[in-house]
Amino acid sequence: MGPYEILDAIGAGGMGEVYRARDTRLDRTVAIKILPAHFSLDPVRKQRFEREAKTISSLNHPRICVLHDVGSQDGIDYLVMELVEGETLAKRLEKGPLPLEQVLKYGMQIADALDKAHRSGVIHRDMKPGNIMLTATGAKLLDFGLAKPAASMATNPQSPTTKPSSSALSRPSTS
Repeated sequence: MGPYEILDAIGAGGMGEVYRARDTRLDRTVAIKILPAHFSLDPVRKQRFEREAKTISSLNHPRICVLHDVGSQDGIDYLVMELVEGETLAKRLEKGPLPLEQVLKYGMQIADALDKAHRSGVIHRDMKPGNIMLTATGAKLLDFGLAKPAASMATNPQSPTTKPSSSALSRPSTS
C-alpha cells in the first residue's frame, strides 16, 4: 500500500478495516484505515471517507487522532493516521465501571477535544465508547467518519443529532 507495509489487522468498522502498518519512509508505526474496493465504487461512502480525511486534517488537538496521509492504490482508498495504543473505552467498560477520578479525567479530556472540534466548526456525530481510546497519557477521540461541518447541521434541522433550540426548551408544554 504505497510506502506503507501492512503488519496486522487491528479493527474494523462500518467504513472499512484498520491495520497496523510501517511507514517505510519515516520509519514509524501508523494505523491505516482502508476503504474496501466495493465501497470505493459507492459515491456516498467514498464522499464520507474523503470528508473524514478533510475533517481530521482540519483539527489539531492532543486528544484527537492525527491524520498523516491519504492515498489510493489499485482502486483502494486509505487514510494513514497516528497509531493510538491502548484500549477503547468500550473494552475497558466490559471490566466494570471506571473509578470517579478516571471518569472525571477522561470526561474533561474528551470534552476539551469536542470543544476544539466544535470551535473549528466540526460536529463528531458518532460519540460512543468504541470511538474513545484510553492511552497511557489519557483519552483520545477517534473516528470522524460521520462528522459534518456545523453549517451543514444547521441546514438539516431534521438530523437526529441536532438539539432543539433554546427557545423550544423554554416554551411551556402543550400536553
